[in-house]
This record gives sequence, structure tokens and C-alpha cells, in this order.
Amino acid sequence: MPPCSRGDWRIGDAVKIKFPFSRRSGPTDAWTKCPVCENQLFNRQLERSHRVCPTCGHHFRMSAGERIDLLLDSGTFEERDANLVSGDPLGFVDSKPYPERLESSRVRSGLPEAAVWGIGKVEGQRIAIGLFDFRFMGGSMGSVVGEKVARCFEAALAERIPAVIVSASGGARMQEGTISLLQLAKTTAALERLNEAGIPFISILTDPTTGGVLASFASLGDVVLSEPRALVGFAGARVASGTVGEELPDGFQSAERLLEHGFVDVIVPRSQLRATLARLVRVLPVAGQSDGTDRRAIRPIGILQGLAQRVGGAVSETAGIDTETTQARPSGGGR
Repeated sequence: MPPCSRGDWRIGDAVKIKFPFSRRSGPTDAWTKCPVCENQLFNRQLERSHRVCPTCGHHFRMSAGERIDLLLDSGTFEERDANLVSGDPLGFVDSKPYPERLESSRVRSGLPEAAVWGIGKVEGQRIAIGLFDFRFMGGSMGSVVGEKVARCFEAALAERIPAVIVSASGGARMQEGTISLLQLAKTTAALERLNEAGIPFISILTDPTTGGVLASFASLGDVVLSEPRALVGFAGARVASGTVGEELPDGFQSAERLLEHGFVDVIVPRSQLRATLARLVRVLPVAGQSDGTDRRAIRPIGILQGLAQRVGGAVSETAGIDTETTQARPSGGGR
């Protein structure tokens, strides 16, 4: 598929605001109300600020196309597996049949599925990138989404380029049952092969990143970035509180709280996300990548392991930390 031009993916998702006392008629989708400061924002101004409220800094959710425009060099994104779509393996019906839910999500989002992946460039550097779109059934991960994420990792391995996933998901897709849960294992297995080959993986968490997506690949980045105030957690606050049997503090699933506890490496404002990603792609070594010099392959996880061992802990090859030696862990959510 040829590279998409800038703006090909953009689909407006503004909240319509009516002005009942105005004598002048105008477009009803020209303004968006900020849910935090409640200011009315002109949509064109909001687009210029990358959908960040200029008053309070609230980060509105973005579509996959808007993320592509934000992070990648113009015209460099080449989508792959665009025609993969979900079936209905269980014949699932709740208030409506699963195929009807899929079709309504396609109409609403303009996308065939909740994730898009392909090859692109950030400041001239090639990466394999996957992006979730929360408008499509809450960015839930079914068989097709899991397959796209796994293929993104496999392409990064084959072409020896960094992998990047921008997550925005409510978790596994219940309409596909156990098939959806199997995607956790599939994506993690593909990611482990990437890790063994010494190819870096950068995970970007956005609001919200929850459930099975967080429990699998999204938490296993060599570097884990997050946007400010993003909701990041496995289960909802009420469920988590009931599970542990105690009241949990407000904001315990915020990116800022997780940064304090080492689950997130860096919180990056959206305006700085592209530059930060480009810098990480330049800094993280890719094992076996030819640059005209004869140097030993360096595995990104090895850097974190060495640091942890010098401090006094030990990092597991498979899970990220040694459960028997928890007094030290590498800075961040390394694999």
C-alpha cells in the first residue's frame, strides 16, 4: 500500500455544542468543551495544539490517524494488513449481535479494526509502529488486533528496526472470549523473540490503557512512556478495591502515581512526544544493525540488567524482575 498523505486518516470526533440563545447559525461541531476546566475550545485551535487544552493542559484522546500525523514524518507511513477484519467465532450476542457492533464501530471510526500498524519514519529513522484507536469498541484487543500487534513485532525483527506501540484500550474484547485472551500470550511471545534478538521496543501509554493490553505487551517496553494524567491500570478502581479488600487512594491508576512507583519511565507532554520518541530511537541500540563499524551487538535489556545487578538486584530474562529479589529493579518497566 502506498504511503498515506498527511490528513488521510483524520476523522473529527468533536463534541457538538449548541448555542440556543444565539441569533446566528453556525456549525454545531465547531467547539469542544474541556471536561476538566469546562472551557469551550475552538476546534481549529484544539487541532493546532495537538488536542491539548491550552488552559488546563488536559490531553484529549486522539484517533490513530491523528497519532500518525503527530509522531511520524509526513507521508512516510505505509500501512500493512489493512484488510484484516474480525469474524464472529462465537456467534456472540448481547444487546445486539457482535457483527452489528463491528459494523457500527467501522462507521463511527472510519477504521476496519481497533488497531493500525505499518512502517514509518520519525525524523528519518525507520520504525515499525502500531496504534490503537479507542473509538473502535474501546480499543479492545480481539484476534485481529492481537495479530496486528504480533505482526508489527515480527516486522521489526525481520527488518531490524525499533518497534513502537501506542496503546489506548479497555482491554480484551469480551465478544471473542478465550480467543481474545489468547492474544496476550501471542503478542508477548512475539515480543520475547524481539527481545532475544536485541531489538528495542518502546511502549507509549495513553488514556486509557487498561486490562489485557496493559497486562501483556504494553507494560513490557524497554522504555515505557506515558502522556500526562493517563488512566493506566489492569482493572477498574472499584474492582481493584474490592479485590484487595481495602480503600485505595485517589489517582492510584494515574500515570503520575505509576511514575512514582517505577512502572512508567517518563511522562511526556504530547508536544514533546515526537522529539522524545526520535531521541529514544537514536539512543537505543539495535543488535546487528550495520552502521559501518565492527561492534558487538548490545541487547537493550542487557543495559537494564547490568544496572540492576550492580545495585544489588537481579532481573529475570522473562518477566522483567526476579520475584525473589525485589529490593532493586531497573528504572522503568523494562522487559
